Amino acid sequence: MTRPTRIALIVGLTVLGGLLIAAGIHWFQRNYHRVEQTLYLPPSGEAAYNPLYALRKTLEADGVKAQSRQRLALDAHPPGPRDTVLLFNESSGLDALQTERLLDWVEQGGHLLVRTPPRRVWDGSPDPLLFAHLGVETQDQNDCADFQVEGQRPHVEFCRGRRFRLHDVEPELAWGDLDAGYVYARLAHGEGHVDVLADFDFLVNQGQSGNPFGDPLKRPQGGLRDAPHQALARQVLAPNYGAGTMHLIYAADMPSLLRTILFRGWMVWAPLLIALLAWLWSRMQPFGPALPAPPMDRRSLLEHVRASGDHLFRYGRGVLLYTAARQAFLARLRRRDPVAAALAGDAQVEALAERLGVPADTVRTALQTPSTHDKAGFRDRISTLIQLRNRL
Repeated sequence: MTRPTRIALIVGLTVLGGLLIAAGIHWFQRNYHRVEQTLYLPPSGEAAYNPLYALRKTLEADGVKAQSRQRLALDAHPPGPRDTVLLFNESSGLDALQTERLLDWVEQGGHLLVRTPPRRVWDGSPDPLLFAHLGVETQDQNDCADFQVEGQRPHVEFCRGRRFRLHDVEPELAWGDLDAGYVYARLAHGEGHVDVLADFDFLVNQGQSGNPFGDPLKRPQGGLRDAPHQALARQVLAPNYGAGTMHLIYAADMPSLLRTILFRGWMVWAPLLIALLAWLWSRMQPFGPALPAPPMDRRSLLEHVRASGDHLFRYGRGVLLYTAARQAFLARLRRRDPVAAALAGDAQVEALAERLGVPADTVRTALQTPSTHDKAGFRDRISTLIQLRNRL
C-alpha cells in the first residue's frame, strides 16, 4: 500500500468514526433528557432511635421549649409548675415514689401524658400504679376510633392501642364510651391535668410504625407528617402549650438486652443458629446398632518377642538370634566408630578392647558364632554383645 493510499484510508476512517460519534450523541439527546428525582432516605442519627425527634423539632420551630431524653430522671431534671411531661413508653416502670412525685407535681399545675400498656406486651399483670391512683382500668380491647378533620379524608386512630375505663372519676374531655371503653381522657388533678391515651403512634417520626427501608421514591407517610396527627397532637398538648418546657421521655422503661436481641436481632442469630445446627448434623455420628468393643490383645509385644526367641532356640535355630544380635552390634559400631568397623581380625578385636575397656579375649569370644548345642555359650555371647553395644 502506497503512502497516499494509506493517508487517505486513515482520513476516511477518522471521518467515519467522527460521524458515528456525532450520530450517537444526536440520538442520545433526542431520546433522553435530564430530570430531577427526590429520594427519601431512612432516618439517621438521633431520628433513628428517638421516636419523638420530629415532635421536639416541631415544638422548637413553633417557639416552645422542648427537650427529649431516655429516662424520666426527676432528680436531675425536675419539671416546673407549668411544664408538660410525656411518657412515651408505658408507665408500668414507675415505682411508688416516682408516682407520688409526679402526682404532686401535677397538682401544682403540671400536665402529664401517659399511655396504656400496649397489647403486644400484655401478660395479665396488674395495671400500673399510676393508673390505680387515677381510677383508670385498662381493657384487653383495641378497636379503632374514627377521627375526622375538616378538609381531610376520613381517618382512624388508636387501632393498636388498648382502651380503658374510668372508675369514680369524671373526665374533662373523653373519647369513647362506657361500653366500648375510652381511647382518650383528660383528668383534672389539682391545678393540673393528666391525659390518658390508648397509644402515642400519632406522635412518632415517619417510619417508626412502618418500614423505614421502603420505596425511596415514595413520599413517607405516617406520624406527624399526616395533617390529622398534627391536629390531634396540638389538642393533646394544649393545656400548658407554650407556658413551660415539654419533657419528652421516650424510653422510661428500657427493654432488657436479651429481649432486644431476641426480637430485634433475629436476622443475625437465626442464620447463625441454622448454620450451627447444619454443622452439628454433618458432624453427628450415624445412628445404628451399637458395635461390640474390639477384642483386647492378650499379650504384650515383649511377650511375643520372648515367645518367638524361645521357639527358635528350642528348635535349634539359636544361631539366627545370635546373628541378629551381632549385626545390631556391628551396625552401631559402623555409626559410632567407622575406623574400628573397617578393621578385621585381631586388629579389630584390639581396637574394640581398647575403646570399650574390656579384655580382648572377651571381645574375641563374643564375635565368634557359638555352637548350636552350646546353650551357655550362646547366652554369654548374646549378653556380652548387648553390653558392648550399649557402651558404644
